[in-house]
Amino acid sequence: MPTDAAPRDAGRGSLSDVVTSDAALRRFLQGLPGVDAVGLEARAAALGTRSVKTTAKAYALDLAISMIDLTTLEGADTPGKVRSLCAKGANPDPGDRSTPRVAAICVYPDMAAVAKQALAEQGAGEVHVASVATAFPSGRASMSVKLADTREAVAAGADEIDMVIDRGAFLAGRYLQVFEEIQQVKAACGAAHLKVIFENGELATYDNIRRASWLAMLAGADFIKTSTGKVAVNATPPNTLLMLEAVRDFRAATGRQVGVKPAGGIRTAKDAVKYLVMVNETLGDDWLSPDWFRFGASSLLNDLLMQRQKLSTGRYSGPDYVTVD
Repeated sequence: MPTDAAPRDAGRGSLSDVVTSDAALRRFLQGLPGVDAVGLEARAAALGTRSVKTTAKAYALDLAISMIDLTTLEGADTPGKVRSLCAKGANPDPGDRSTPRVAAICVYPDMAAVAKQALAEQGAGEVHVASVATAFPSGRASMSVKLADTREAVAAGADEIDMVIDRGAFLAGRYLQVFEEIQQVKAACGAAHLKVIFENGELATYDNIRRASWLAMLAGADFIKTSTGKVAVNATPPNTLLMLEAVRDFRAATGRQVGVKPAGGIRTAKDAVKYLVMVNETLGDDWLSPDWFRFGASSLLNDLLMQRQKLSTGRYSGPDYVTVD
């Protein structure tokens, strides 16, 4: 992979001109270097072979737990289920109080107030409430509906908004429309952070994922996120690596740091550690923090807890020894 995916003349602060018109934005995004798919996949596969052992593994497991956006996004969600999930996020292993808390609880907007109250009752105010919005997961709604969805979630207590882009508009080449939608949602977030979801499985090509990454960051995204978890292809090592390279190159070009959130399909501690290795090798220590890297997951936490217990006791405890989500 090239080490610099930004245009050669993209110096600090020089990117403001690329969003002045639809033609300028299109020219910029389509002028980004094409992705070497073979090289990208080979690099991701090579990073996946790195091993982490003993004290480094213990650190990695705790770091991964602290980076989880513990998620329930089902039509059957109830206040009781959300409160139970908040209790788990606030105290993942009741038998070991040294276990870190998760980064956030991710729910639908109508459950944001329930999650906020439940976390406060747990004394876990530092655990954020993340709410999906903007007609999740399809993103197919009028702009007024998307903005109302966002404002209602923030008013209910959401600290973070996970919005979905209009993939139809993006794939049709209406880049400025997508850019302006992200900007408007960002403004509606107020003090809440904005994560922009691409749904990489529907963008189809690595070149599109690179373009979507730059488009979202130019529009003001605080995080870029791989997927909703609702389609066949969600987070993969290659598409996450591509997004990590995009945020690295964006910071080099603009001086602004943006986070990355892979979501969907990351279920084991082994997989999580591979992603952490990828972050470290690609971005360094700057991004090894819940402020800049998250896992969107539900079942991942249980496997991390079992692996953590194995390091502590020398025995595998099995799924019966962790709470059911």
